[in-house]
Amino acid sequence: MSIFSPLEQFSVLPLLSLGVIGIDVSITNAVLTTLISLGAACALYYCLILFNLSIVPFRWQSVIETLYETAAGLVWDSVGSRGQKYFPFIFAIFFFVLVSNVSGLAPYSFTTTSHLAQTLVLAYMVFIGVMLICAGAHGFHMLSLFLPGGTSLGLAFLLVPIEVVSYIFKPVSLAVRLFANMMAGHTLLKVIVGFAWTMIGSGGFLLVVHIMPLIVLVILFGLELAVSLIQAYVFTILSCIYINDALVLH
Repeated sequence: MSIFSPLEQFSVLPLLSLGVIGIDVSITNAVLTTLISLGAACALYYCLILFNLSIVPFRWQSVIETLYETAAGLVWDSVGSRGQKYFPFIFAIFFFVLVSNVSGLAPYSFTTTSHLAQTLVLAYMVFIGVMLICAGAHGFHMLSLFLPGGTSLGLAFLLVPIEVVSYIFKPVSLAVRLFANMMAGHTLLKVIVGFAWTMIGSGGFLLVVHIMPLIVLVILFGLELAVSLIQAYVFTILSCIYINDALVLH
């Protein structure tokens, strides 16, 4: 694939080839980026602990407290007091998606959430957790999720398969939403960069006016940063809604 291709940035490239019992466990740029994102998040968290939190928050403490309050507000508004015990899980999901989205905007970085495989893993992890919560809270009564009350026996044979399929595809829609938004935004940024680079290489009048796509690029970069924040928020709030549905069997 050409280096000027807008899709070149999404290529998963092996950095260290490894195999264990015939299983490929190679270290790729996607794995490395994920580890760096997790490492940066953990390092920031432990640095705040080591330097002690103050009553008057300093800059990084304010960032962490804002993220904490945002996630806590999502859990409280969507699930209520019953959802407070799930807050650590929700906050971890929110923080990881946010760091993965934002870190992908750095030059020469790799956006893990722009790959459907990564977002599917996150979505189905949430889905499995929701199923376990539902089973623990309601037992076999959780099967009423797939059979609306008052449904006749004849209609049940039609509705139950539809409800099961729609329920299974909930995490797919959750994953595709995050993947599509991140991939589309990054592709657009690369297209604008390639356009500006081509204008510079052409020289003459195009060399002078190449500043226009660069201005557009700065604006789009700001919009993409906003999209990264919003998509982390949307992924988290939908996860909270799924947990609430599992608790109330809705």
